[in-house]
Amino acid sequence: MSGILSAIKISSQGLSVQRAKMNATAENIANAETTKTKKGGPYRRKRVIVEQTNESASFSTAMKRAGQRLNRTNNRHISGHSIKMKNGVDISNVSNKEIVDPASNYRLVHDPSHPDADDQGYVKMPDIEIVNEMVDMMAASRAYEANTVAISTAKQMAQDALEI
Repeated sequence: MSGILSAIKISSQGLSVQRAKMNATAENIANAETTKTKKGGPYRRKRVIVEQTNESASFSTAMKRAGQRLNRTNNRHISGHSIKMKNGVDISNVSNKEIVDPASNYRLVHDPSHPDADDQGYVKMPDIEIVNEMVDMMAASRAYEANTVAISTAKQMAQDALEI
């Protein structure tokens, strides 16, 4: 894949990754005081791992997988010029998965009146720092915004190229 389509693809993968990061961070913030989960014990911090997959496919195959269709927006034809898409161009993909942070643990808080307190009056609370989570959320939000700007710029460049 070349040029503008490649830029849009890369930025759209970035959007997906940043959205997953924001969702994980929002879940961490929402469960910062959760002392008991379905699995038992306090909530454990989640994070998103991003890695490149070895899967490759043609552009049309990738679009079919995404459930999207290519629509023509400008039917003008410039004499002597045409746009051709190559078949079988490889597209590398990025996968993201949400995992429980292996470094996350819990902190002990002395609160004998809490229903989940142990015999000594300590409650196992999630080891989540709201300030750190907000910093992560802001970073993901800014990266998301940068990817939307990159897509808008690529679309504008394509539009400008069609008007030449």
